[in-house]
Amino acid sequence: MKKTGFRDLEQTSASARDHISWLRQLAPVLLVAMAIRMVVVFFTYRSLPDADKFYESFGWEMGWIARALASGHGFSSPYFPWSGPTAIEPPLYPALLSLVFRLFGIYSLTSAFVILTINSILSTLTCIPVYFSAQYSLGNRAARIAAWVWALYPFAIYFSAGRVWEYALTGLLFTTCFCIAQRIGQSAKPLAQSCLSWIGFGALYGIAAYSNASILSTLPFLLGFALYQAHKAGRRWMLNGALTVLTFAAVLAPWTIRNYKTFGILVPMRDNLWLELYADDFGNAPNDHTSPPTCVNRPYPASNATELKKYLAMGEIAYLKEKHDLSIADLRNHPHVAFLVTKTLRRVVYYWTGFWSFSAQELRDQPFTPENVFYVSSVTLFMILGIVSLWRTNRTAVIPYLLLLGVFPITYYLTHPMMDYREPIEPAVIVLGTAGALSLRSNRARAEAGRARAAAGRARAAELASDLKLADAKSVSNLGKSTRRKFTNHVTS
Repeated sequence: MKKTGFRDLEQTSASARDHISWLRQLAPVLLVAMAIRMVVVFFTYRSLPDADKFYESFGWEMGWIARALASGHGFSSPYFPWSGPTAIEPPLYPALLSLVFRLFGIYSLTSAFVILTINSILSTLTCIPVYFSAQYSLGNRAARIAAWVWALYPFAIYFSAGRVWEYALTGLLFTTCFCIAQRIGQSAKPLAQSCLSWIGFGALYGIAAYSNASILSTLPFLLGFALYQAHKAGRRWMLNGALTVLTFAAVLAPWTIRNYKTFGILVPMRDNLWLELYADDFGNAPNDHTSPPTCVNRPYPASNATELKKYLAMGEIAYLKEKHDLSIADLRNHPHVAFLVTKTLRRVVYYWTGFWSFSAQELRDQPFTPENVFYVSSVTLFMILGIVSLWRTNRTAVIPYLLLLGVFPITYYLTHPMMDYREPIEPAVIVLGTAGALSLRSNRARAEAGRARAAAGRARAAELASDLKLADAKSVSNLGKSTRRKFTNHVTS
């Protein structure tokens, strides 16, 4: 019993030391990350309360829903005019924003400053799961570098400190889920603690889905990876998987029940899929070959007065059902498969390079397109190098990244591949990019070491050759002396 007690005490002490160690390492990272974001907040928050544009920059649909919540209208009115209940957006971030509105005023300057500060805090805290995710895959040194890269990453800074949306909240929650998925299958905790860990994993994934429903597509794959790891380690993978799925479903159940009671149909999280597909793939979309994904001239109620009037007159469910019926009818009666395939491939390219076109219209609308293409493509190149490096050295570590990068973007390949919608997976991109940069440095170091060894080898060879020449010269000299001595002896005799 005493030995067990001492062992537990030693493990607790070691755990405390590790806890203090990573906190000490990340403290300067967190301070710098927060300071940079707050500088951006000071330059951006005053532009958010713009009544002339119906406060659209104050969160767009999420801001309008938050206004309704703060005004006592419930989860409703996803566009500026007052309307009925909605499920167009998930509830977590609008609820957070509505709390800010209640405390500091609807669309006030103070609310703008507070919500951007909250976003900045969430983005700063994402350095922590980035560190642990990189630590699992790359080791401590690379983990520190990845955390610093996230702290200084321009997209992470801008989309948290300059935009009112759920990017930072989703990034923190989802990256934590991903970090857990990497490790939980290899955990050697006792049965009770292990079950609680898997339950917590399912609960956190459900909470993250309340922030951004797009992450739902990744759960089967990341959970499958974690369960496979548990199975290989000889642990209760079926029980753990069941606990995770049941907890996840239990977390989503209240919102699903609310939607069913409100609309009379099953909507687990959001109901706007067919609106997004119709606006980008059907209707007039086949006749629009030039507009980039960022174009606003699409039939959305938020930006089109005719569509807004139709939405208000029909109600949300009837309006979205019409988009569904129009899309299916359009696909059947006017199939444009070549357009759909081509545009989907262009979205894939845009998602990973930022390139749509260099047309005059594009450069007028997006004057920094060339710089953005260079920047995004460079990040993607480092990410690919990181994947290749990890595939060669640690395939188990790279698999969850491949699952994440292969599955999550599919939703946006079919709808909007804009850079801000990539934010939930940017921490993983940063970890892989760090791996790619470090692999280049390692390759350069190995090449320099190889050149140094080659130079040393050549110097040694030259030295040996010199020694051989000297030895040969001495041999010839000695041979000459011996010959002369023999000739002298012969003459004398």
